[in-house]
Amino acid sequence: MRKIVAGIAAAVLLTGCASGVPASIASPSPGATTPAATPSATVSRHELEAAYEQVIHDVLPSIVQITTKVGLGSGIVYDTKGHIITNAHVVGEATRMTVTLATGGTEREAKLVKSFAPGDLAVIKVDDTKGLTPARFGDSAKLRVGQVVLAMGNPLGLSGSVTNGIVSALGRTVSEPEEPGSPGATIANAIQTSAAINPGNSGGALVDLAGQVIGIPTLSAVDPNLSGGAANGIGFAIPSNTATDIAEQIVRDGKVTNTHRAALGIRGSTIVGRTGNPAGVGVISVEAGSGAKKAGIKPGDVILSIDGQETRTMAQLSEYLTTRKPGQQVKVEVLLPSGDTETVTATLGELPGE
Repeated sequence: MRKIVAGIAAAVLLTGCASGVPASIASPSPGATTPAATPSATVSRHELEAAYEQVIHDVLPSIVQITTKVGLGSGIVYDTKGHIITNAHVVGEATRMTVTLATGGTEREAKLVKSFAPGDLAVIKVDDTKGLTPARFGDSAKLRVGQVVLAMGNPLGLSGSVTNGIVSALGRTVSEPEEPGSPGATIANAIQTSAAINPGNSGGALVDLAGQVIGIPTLSAVDPNLSGGAANGIGFAIPSNTATDIAEQIVRDGKVTNTHRAALGIRGSTIVGRTGNPAGVGVISVEAGSGAKKAGIKPGDVILSIDGQETRTMAQLSEYLTTRKPGQQVKVEVLLPSGDTETVTATLGELPGE
């Protein structure tokens, strides 16, 4: 699980769910928080308990604990060939790790197939497929706010732990800061949930009451006013549709061939102004043939806004780009080394799959 800085009413930090980072949260997309339908009948406590028990019985065999030399996290069995989906920050820089089923058994050796750092997703593979049970993945596009969900994983190394909550909001954009072993990912359309997500939960499963995986728990919030203490009931998961799309590409092609995400084509870092506050994105390098290159953006320039929306940090720039598609044109306001500002038009390319 990772911690991130959240731009919501009271400042909140968020952390990734491997035994592991701060990020920012954008508001949900318009219409993203459609209320769940009102149940036509009251569900008894015994019926709800029975539903929980059935889901746990069905899904827990598909959850694994992933252990590297620097920490641990969770994963979900993807297929019968030994492929397992997890977070990129769970894997970190490791190419080999061990896997243990949440239901018990001996450790198995696993190797990295490929990480997709910008989306904080990775696929690993075990050769010993005995007893592996692939999970059933649901359609995250059909989620509704208010749905009951369970988070399954290995928080703090407590194998096969389960917490419950609801889908609190949809359409969040959450960014993790880049740190050693952390991809600095931006997650679009993240699922916000009240189900408790703790260190070690990263890469596990957010499951609906039909026993379908509808998200990958990745981040949770901490309250800076509590010296890093937990901000209860604020966690974030990567939608299952995103996770399975990326995983299928990695399994099929060995890499991500279509990220579906827009890119400006620069490497940059947040510039701090004289007041100590973020002042823009300093351009470190520009990719040949990119939209930024063709628009005349150069190393040393500082990007101040896109389409009139301020981009004072790399997180803000990344978050804005998740709302655009490859091929779209954007207006980029740039501060030149001379001190002059200009606005250029850039055609967005596709974020590479690495």
